[in-house]
Amino acid sequence: MLYGEFGVTLCDEKRATPGYTLFSPLWQSATYIINMRGEVVHQWDWKGRPSAYGHLLPEGDLLWGETDFPGQDKGVQTGIRRVDWEGNVLWAHYDPTQHHDFRRLANGNFLYIGLEEIPAEAAKRVRGGLPDSELEGGKIESDYFREVTPEGETVWEWHTHTDLDIEKYVVCPLCPRGDYLHVNAIAETKDGGIMISCRHVNLIAVIDKKTNKFSWEHQDMDFGHQHDFHQLENGNFLLFANGAHTARSGPTGGSQVIEIDPATKDYVWTYKGDPPHTFNSRHISGCQRLPSGNTLICEGVCGRIFEVTPEGDIVWDYVSPYFASADLKGAGAKQNMVFRALRITPRLLKSPDA
Repeated sequence: MLYGEFGVTLCDEKRATPGYTLFSPLWQSATYIINMRGEVVHQWDWKGRPSAYGHLLPEGDLLWGETDFPGQDKGVQTGIRRVDWEGNVLWAHYDPTQHHDFRRLANGNFLYIGLEEIPAEAAKRVRGGLPDSELEGGKIESDYFREVTPEGETVWEWHTHTDLDIEKYVVCPLCPRGDYLHVNAIAETKDGGIMISCRHVNLIAVIDKKTNKFSWEHQDMDFGHQHDFHQLENGNFLLFANGAHTARSGPTGGSQVIEIDPATKDYVWTYKGDPPHTFNSRHISGCQRLPSGNTLICEGVCGRIFEVTPEGDIVWDYVSPYFASADLKGAGAKQNMVFRALRITPRLLKSPDA
């Protein structure tokens, strides 16, 4: 959908959830916090590009991904950092394979997604995908997960080639084989399980860290390569179903936000555009359930962040005015894309201007 206005285009003060919104425009060098009027109340300026996003810890510090190689593919970063309000580095863990998502766990450790080449024998077991779309030499990469202590010690790992029944999870016929699972989200359940979103196989799952096997899983081709899979306070799961490569992918299709009851796998709440094509982001994007019961949605491709009520009414709407340089190589040039956005409460802000 195309927009002629930028910034806040709608704010229903009576029904919108008060707070501030945190986001990092893709392929740019700043992270912003805006108020409900769309005004910047704080920003971090980076020497290089930030990663896709960052989030505030309960102490008010920012946990964010760092990219030292502008123009690099697949969102690969050099690691994650914890910085204070002024941008001073309080903690860092460097890993050139880290990508997409990262979390601080309830035990104080840090969890992130990494990318690695899988052994040839494992690569032979990968099914589906676009023919002849492996990497050079027929190689295939896939994801691993690593938990590290604040001191940088690795205490848990999961690897595609050792811990997954590869034959069971078939790559979408329109996705490349060289990037097998393409995990784009990782989170922790209330009981310590590890939630993952595997985009190229339309799979969401929870890993039991004791066995490294799935304790819960669900595939739905109609997700259309989902993002931002996480657990809500009520125990249900929430995700952004992009709607790519599905029957909904035509000009009248669209994306959805879906809440799932993990016990029954029923879809207990869904948001879609009215008409459907008015809400449509084929990749990136995210969602967040707010304390009011409303949901904040990041329609990433068009840089739109908006809030909806349980009934689907839009009560706050913002379109990012931050566009990447025309000199940027690749599809990101002149785009205002946003990978993920988060509404934060005033108690997390340290700025007197906020």
